[in-house]
Amino acid sequence: MDSPLLAALPRPDVVVAADGGARHAALLGMWGVGHRGAGESGQGVRVDVWVGDFDSSAGVFVDAPREVHPAAKDETDAELAIRVARERGATELVLLGAFGGRFDHALTLALGALRLAERDGLRVTLTSGDEWGWPLTPASPLSLEVPPGATLSVLAVSDLRGLSLGGVRWPLVNADIPLGSGWTVSNEVQGGR
Repeated sequence: MDSPLLAALPRPDVVVAADGGARHAALLGMWGVGHRGAGESGQGVRVDVWVGDFDSSAGVFVDAPREVHPAAKDETDAELAIRVARERGATELVLLGAFGGRFDHALTLALGALRLAERDGLRVTLTSGDEWGWPLTPASPLSLEVPPGATLSVLAVSDLRGLSLGGVRWPLVNADIPLGSGWTVSNEVQGGR
């Protein structure tokens, strides 16, 4: 799904498509990406490599080198794409299509993004166009430009200590939030950072 936040993403240095996730690249109008027979899909960036076991990419064409892996493997196709991007020098990751489809894959990506931010200091953005996520750790505080009226949630995947939120309808200052609490779900952005 298109959104103003997608349009604001910086032009990437490395683009890695993960199996059927290449459909997201086609929706963004990247060069050389589209459904067979659709012709050129618009201006944009090119895909550098297409990775995966290719079990979910029927009907998708990507004009990029393919890195084929067996279906029986220890990583998801998204994890393969992240590894390839990092091997090619990526220091910031934007994972498109992160919340669409299967819950197990979305949760794995979210927890993996948290690990990458916490352990490796990477900035990671997860999006499906209409939903966005960023890992929040003590070592990686966030300041975001979010449109007024947007819903903002902080999902506590551990006990949180000292959480502060500003620019929202229900601000918090140095709050302790228990694991899995709904207290910080569905806040409303008021504007600004």
